[in-house]
Amino acid sequence: MDERGPLCVGVDPHAALLSSWGLADDIAGLERFTYTVVEALAETVAVFKPQAAFFERFGSRGVAVLERAVADLRAAGGLVVMDAKRGDIGSTMGAYAEAFLRKDSPLFSDALTVSPYLGYGSLKPAVDLARESGAGLFVLALTSNPEGAEVQRAVREDGRTVGATMLAHLAAENAGETPMGSFGAVVGATLGDLSAFDLDINGPLLAPGIGAQGATAADLPAVFGAAVRNVVPNVSRGVLKEGPDAAALRAAADRFADEVRTAIGG
Repeated sequence: MDERGPLCVGVDPHAALLSSWGLADDIAGLERFTYTVVEALAETVAVFKPQAAFFERFGSRGVAVLERAVADLRAAGGLVVMDAKRGDIGSTMGAYAEAFLRKDSPLFSDALTVSPYLGYGSLKPAVDLARESGAGLFVLALTSNPEGAEVQRAVREDGRTVGATMLAHLAAENAGETPMGSFGAVVGATLGDLSAFDLDINGPLLAPGIGAQGATAADLPAVFGAAVRNVVPNVSRGVLKEGPDAAALRAAADRFADEVRTAIGG
């Protein structure tokens, strides 16, 4: 991010976006969309976040497009955060981890989003494999959707909220790592003042919500406070809506990255 700019661009080929590009909602449209984004941005944007569901809905051919996109993005020097939000227990969680975090997997990514709401300990197979592979996780902690609060802000018997508990687990995973650990939290940029939560987890904070969801780069310091320099701001539709013109995609990504730099003083 220091080299390429403080921005994560989502790769979300949903039907409405394909249509706005003049593409059919089929495998040909998916391929055209995905490879246009890759060719336009792979060598200039720091982080990419493909949403696995938008590829999986096309079956094996859609997953093949995702595999190629992941390989091409990483080959061009970008980091890939696979937004699959996997969460399960035991061997099933282990199998999910192998799909995205095993080095010889065709979907191997630099990080994976995971859901801890079967208990943080259920993520252990993913934590262990991420460490072994030199990859990372982004754990859902304080998400930008309004429904998330009913679980994440619920108060436990010890007086801490569930979301605060997840942040504390991540801080423990990252303890002693320099310059920071690889176990991050998903924390929505739309949530306003989060000073009640300790966001100093010595790890990255993936921040969806900038652009179409209503947050702006200028909101980041107020939301994240002293942890703002560890934020990975994600923009999806705000950039992707500029396609299929490659120059327009690059210009939009550059604009958002500049706005973040200005906001955080980078």
